[in-house]
Amino acid sequence: MELSAEEQKQYSRHIILEKIGLSGQLKLKNAKVLVIGAGGLSCPLLQYISAAGVGTIGIIDDDLVEQSNLQRQILYTHNDIGKNKAEVAANRLKQLNPYVTYKVYPERLDRENAIRLFNEYDIIADGTDNFPTRYLVSDTSVITKKPLVFGSIFKFEGQVSVFNYKGSPSYRCLFPSPPKPDAVPNCSEIGVLGVLPGIIGALQANEVIKIICELGDVLSAKLLMFDALSMKQLIYSYEKKSQH
Repeated sequence: MELSAEEQKQYSRHIILEKIGLSGQLKLKNAKVLVIGAGGLSCPLLQYISAAGVGTIGIIDDDLVEQSNLQRQILYTHNDIGKNKAEVAANRLKQLNPYVTYKVYPERLDRENAIRLFNEYDIIADGTDNFPTRYLVSDTSVITKKPLVFGSIFKFEGQVSVFNYKGSPSYRCLFPSPPKPDAVPNCSEIGVLGVLPGIIGALQANEVIKIICELGDVLSAKLLMFDALSMKQLIYSYEKKSQH
């Protein structure tokens, strides 16, 4: 697979970049990434991996755009209210990069479809906002042996990590079991700083690109914690549990 003249023009700033070059851009073109959810984290994540030229991007979400989403979910406008997020996102991203293949799944990820979908992709990126889906994503990525790029947000704070990368720890190594139902409120109950998912989602996109292009130090067995109020960024190490 080669890059067309138009693609070379589109990705010229990557191609002249020493650590990416033409070979790295071809890796991006050949890569397949499944993004779970099309909400706050996934909007910037999808925009940046689309702009970077990831060749095949899957988007799964059964949710509809609501007016309250527009404060942070920057792929959508007032004209999209009531429409499926995955479908709207793909249509908008095609305008950004027509050289990417988008696969849209306007459905909920569940135990019936998860393994089948995960097996079609190289990397899974988690943009979900609830614990049952997050643990389903984690367990399925372990079963299918797919690296999982994780992000989460809470009010003014965010987290990023990479699980199951070349045998690295899983999500359950860090968080062994889900909290009790309703123990942790979601953003519809306590709010979230609108710019925060943009920061964390962009960091997730960065990890996706690093994994594909084999660049730098991937956030594997490390948890990055970011505080938007103080701008402090800490990285904690964690270990693989024997049972995983």
